[in-house]
Amino acid sequence: MNPEKSTNKKNKQWHFFIPLLLQTILIIAVPAQSFYTYSTGKTVILQTQPIDPYELLRGYSQTLSYNISQVDDLTKLEGWQELKNKAKSYNNTNYYLPNNMTIYVTLKAPNNPNQKPPLPWQPLAVSLTYPKDLKPDQIVLKGVSQYSMIIYGLETYYFPESKREEINQKINTIQAQDRQKFVVEIKVDPQGNAVPISLWIEDQNYRF
Repeated sequence: MNPEKSTNKKNKQWHFFIPLLLQTILIIAVPAQSFYTYSTGKTVILQTQPIDPYELLRGYSQTLSYNISQVDDLTKLEGWQELKNKAKSYNNTNYYLPNNMTIYVTLKAPNNPNQKPPLPWQPLAVSLTYPKDLKPDQIVLKGVSQYSMIIYGLETYYFPESKREEINQKINTIQAQDRQKFVVEIKVDPQGNAVPISLWIEDQNYRF
């Protein structure tokens, strides 16, 4: 066999297998990261924002937002001035940030973390770098800015088909009474990455 042809054939094979290998690594890395976060993460409870009742009946998933999802929600937190230097605003009131900026939000555990249904953790501070010297009752959640929103990778809840109508009705009812009883349980790893674990509506828990 011609050595030059053999070399060209091997090069063509590598050109095929290298992209395939990279795609495989990426596919494996996503669930691996989630597994790591689930295994090593600390349990945190996030307060949801009200959901439009007309959106509840659409499909089998629900887009959730939290009391730390809007850039405007962060303006009263310690460290906001650091972000404000990079933010723009509409009429000096509603702020938005450059796209894909990493944000770190420090949360504090409630005084009674074992209460059922669980109480939400409260936001304390925001920063552009991972904060140091955290207290034992504090955790850091990493998000990415999308203009006026902060995305944490916790925004979509998929309804179990058998529970869809039940969950819809409960969310609609509880929001009219006490929205603080509609919270999401998550796991947060030491790098600030998070995965959703379950949805709490009053004392009823629905696993993701």
